[in-house]
Amino acid sequence: MLAINKAKDKIAAVLSTSSKQRRVRRGSAAILFLFLITLVISFDFVNEKANLTIGQVSPKTFKAEKSTVFEDKYQTEVQRRLAAEKVGKIYTKDRQVSIAVQEDISVLTQNLCEVQEDTTVDVSEKINRLRSYIPFTMFDADLSDLAQGDGKDTGSVETEINNMISRAMEEGDGITLDKLEESKKSIKDQITGMRLSKPYENFAKGAIDYYIRPNSFVDYEKTRQQQEDASAAVPTVIASVKEGEKIIGEGEILTEEHLAKLQALGLIGSKLVFTSVLGTLLLVVLFMVVVLLYLYQQNREIYENAGHLYLLGIIVLVVLGVGKIIIAINVSRWPDFSAQFGYMVPMGAAGMLTAILLDSRLAVLIVAVMSLMLGVMTGNQLQFGLVGLIGGITGVYSVSKLSQPGDMVRAGIYTSVANIVAIFAVGLINEKPFGLLISSSLALGSASGILSSILTNGALPFLESTFRLTSPVKLLELSHPNNILLKRLLTEAPGTYHHSIVVGNLAESAAEAVGGDSLLVRVGAYYHDIGKLKRPYFFIENQMTAENPHDKIGPSLSTLIITSHVKDGVEIAKEYKLPQGIIDIIEQHHGTSLVGYFYHKAKESDHSESVTDEEFRYEGPKPQTKEAAIVMLADSVEAAVRSLQNRTAARAEGLVRKFIKDKLNDGQLEECDLTFKDLDSIANAFVRVLSGVFHSRVEYPDFSQEIERRKRRAGFRKQSAGRGSAGQ
Repeated sequence: MLAINKAKDKIAAVLSTSSKQRRVRRGSAAILFLFLITLVISFDFVNEKANLTIGQVSPKTFKAEKSTVFEDKYQTEVQRRLAAEKVGKIYTKDRQVSIAVQEDISVLTQNLCEVQEDTTVDVSEKINRLRSYIPFTMFDADLSDLAQGDGKDTGSVETEINNMISRAMEEGDGITLDKLEESKKSIKDQITGMRLSKPYENFAKGAIDYYIRPNSFVDYEKTRQQQEDASAAVPTVIASVKEGEKIIGEGEILTEEHLAKLQALGLIGSKLVFTSVLGTLLLVVLFMVVVLLYLYQQNREIYENAGHLYLLGIIVLVVLGVGKIIIAINVSRWPDFSAQFGYMVPMGAAGMLTAILLDSRLAVLIVAVMSLMLGVMTGNQLQFGLVGLIGGITGVYSVSKLSQPGDMVRAGIYTSVANIVAIFAVGLINEKPFGLLISSSLALGSASGILSSILTNGALPFLESTFRLTSPVKLLELSHPNNILLKRLLTEAPGTYHHSIVVGNLAESAAEAVGGDSLLVRVGAYYHDIGKLKRPYFFIENQMTAENPHDKIGPSLSTLIITSHVKDGVEIAKEYKLPQGIIDIIEQHHGTSLVGYFYHKAKESDHSESVTDEEFRYEGPKPQTKEAAIVMLADSVEAAVRSLQNRTAARAEGLVRKFIKDKLNDGQLEECDLTFKDLDSIANAFVRVLSGVFHSRVEYPDFSQEIERRKRRAGFRKQSAGRGSAGQ
């Protein structure tokens, strides 16, 4: 028991270490791709432009090589800033402040009145009470006079002070923080003008100093909005440069005006800013997170396969790298045309490769993300990203259902047409000259589509072999009759070859009916019996004579020979490097089915009591996918219907459904994801195909007697003609 526990602990430790190593590898790969993609987007690897800054001495004379009109961003920003500064602060009054201040004054004067009207205490006690009530400092003499004052006078002072406070806080902008002292002085001046006794005047002014506070505050949001509105109302400052105009001479000091003109003409390159690279890095991180979250929720199989994630990274990196090279091309004779080379980036290749090798829905997301990256890479010119998005999505849908070798060429044409229309539409929006618009849309749109098709066709074989993927293009190549294995099957086992072709038709129709991979099913059916190449004449469809080699051997040996064609097929498939999907179909197309003929033959022998059905079954495994199960059913049905005597549509359908039911009852379909509804659809598809393959034929009449009669008649005519000429 202790040894078993140690073994379990050791296995757990190995698995834990392997899991950690896998996570480290995936994390390292993610960081590497993140760094490389950011590098491609941010850096100019071919930069022949001068880098100049404000205040620098110009190293040479710059002249405009073309006329251009541009937005002077510096002057525009200056004018907008001035307009924003002219907007005054917007204040909002708080009415509760005025009420609170007046209440404070009222409470203070009410306390004073209570002291004044209290006849039970002497003056010194009243002074002490007033000192506790009044929060500001007053002389004892003033407090003594107030303590002996009249409550009516105090009430009048309260009313006047509160009226002054109300007017000051309600009129205009009220009392603001920066005008607080000014407002206090104004109210105290009014109190002086009231000609109050000195104690009451000092009391009133002290209350104003202590209680008055701002009731009007800056509304920063409204102020900011007004400033923004004022800034936005300033029109863009447009500047122009004429062809041949001198921008700056050698040795002159570079100003903002010079810099704006040089940048508009593309004569200088700006230095790489760290914040720009950091922003690009964060943007790429966000894009990666979006894609990974999508995969985690919608396609866990790709998410958990590190090879598929590496493949995605390579596709994105290669296409963006090719795009970077294209954008860097500068044809000095046609500067306006060169400026639009961003339209030629083969975004369709990213969509095609992702759709063919992984998943169409994922390909749409990848194209969308890469189109945004393209917009950033071209200096935030989103028109390039928009055209790339349209071309990329067109490429995805063009290759979503490859069924013929020429479909890749058509995909390139469709992508070119979509690019041409998109470039033309964007050019109309941007009011490009019509001649330039026509030439750029036709040339660059076609080039992008053709380049996407070439890049896809060229990269597919390498990516397939590197990541061990099976694409529709590879399956189409394997389905061609000139394939060496199919040619061997045709010449060495012709019966098996024709049987496989019919099984392929049956299986393809059934796969389409239940939403399976019809191309994989058809090609898998073509190769499902290639194991029979080792001993073709032991299988009845290849026996051209009445002699059957199984008549000379026992049922057990016959069963061994028959069942071994599965293992032989797997070996041949691996030898010829067939895709794993086809190998799985070869291995699973009989499952653990019973070789019924030889089993019953063995049961009829003298030693029938020792015969078990386990000895006469295929080794398996049972079909794990609906594609393998469909090939199993098509294989059984084709052989059964071919051997059926007096075939009619009703008898064929009955036999089809019987065989499907037998496979179901035998448990051969319990490990795949076919439903009862799928089985009914498969049966209907089989019957539909079989009605065309094994249709009844009209019995032709025997023309041999008619041919003999015509020959005799022709001979008689020749003899008559010979006698006539001799008589003459």
